[in-house]
Amino acid sequence: MRMVIWLVLLFVAAVVAALTLGNNDGLASFYWRGWRMDLSLNLFLLLLVAGCFALMTLMQTLDALLTLPKRARQWRMAQRERSAQIALREAWAEYFGARYSRAQKAAQRALAIQAQTPDLAQDGAFMALAHLVAAQSAHKLQDRRNRDEHLRQALQVAATSAGARVQEEGARLLAAEWALDDRDAPRALGLLRELTPGVARRTQALRLKLQGSRLAHEPLEALRTARLLAKHQGFSKSAAQGLLRSLACEALDTARDIDQLRSIWQQLDASDRRDVFVASRAANCAAGLGAPEDGRGWLRPFWESISEQGADERQALAEALVLCMPGLGPEWLQRLEGRCSASRATGRWPSPWDTRWRSASCGARRA
Repeated sequence: MRMVIWLVLLFVAAVVAALTLGNNDGLASFYWRGWRMDLSLNLFLLLLVAGCFALMTLMQTLDALLTLPKRARQWRMAQRERSAQIALREAWAEYFGARYSRAQKAAQRALAIQAQTPDLAQDGAFMALAHLVAAQSAHKLQDRRNRDEHLRQALQVAATSAGARVQEEGARLLAAEWALDDRDAPRALGLLRELTPGVARRTQALRLKLQGSRLAHEPLEALRTARLLAKHQGFSKSAAQGLLRSLACEALDTARDIDQLRSIWQQLDASDRRDVFVASRAANCAAGLGAPEDGRGWLRPFWESISEQGADERQALAEALVLCMPGLGPEWLQRLEGRCSASRATGRWPSPWDTRWRSASCGARRA
């Protein structure tokens, strides 16, 4: 089909040339001193086109000969870049295949190829990424010296390259993760504090901060971080609720006196203070620190709606209130007697607690 089209175009060109040039009687005359040369206009046009074509061919040939060393150098550079890219891809493949020693060697080979080519050594993003692969592989091999050296070089290269910002952020996050693996919470938290605000709000950064805060025994900071993660849907709803409850109880357990316990209680989020189990743990801590009246005050809002609580919530409230009975005043008498009557009528309250409620009611009545 293509041949047929070319033949048709050739026939059209021949017809147009015959119609245009067949009746052309013009002459082209050239004078040089005493000489004169006459050519038909058709021949002159053909010679002009052929001369232009020959001149362009000659210029292209000379350009190809003169630029041959440059093109050879570009070809060699392209081959080296291709080899470096292949080595880096091999490093990633070996790393994901858990062959960390091979991954480290492949990354170092990519760095060596890149360093031997001055033009390619300007690619900071590539070199930073290769250093990170080598560092991560060294971390898996427990080679901290090589890991830290590759990390230092990656940060140095990323700092001097305009296109390696993503690699720099990744290096800092990896460094924080390695510090957590080494159980070095202060260093991990220090690295996370060096992140820019945008990077520090990312889910991975928040996860690392949560782990670091828990490792450093800072439950309040861990609780705030966990709440941010839950807001960004870093956990499922049930997992987030359990984690927040656990961290809030852990924060309450760190109180050494009643003033510190009150301060921690006020620092908790409103949603944490509305949690039955958190309030019960706070009441238990208050009773242990010799301030049962504070515990009863924190339990009172839940006691007003105790019939709406589930069995586990009611039992947690019962256990906490039993510990907070010392100094129980007469204002709790009506609540306790009403609860005992409701438990006998409905059978929803655990029977082992009835004796304690009746004892508490008698104590409150005597008071």
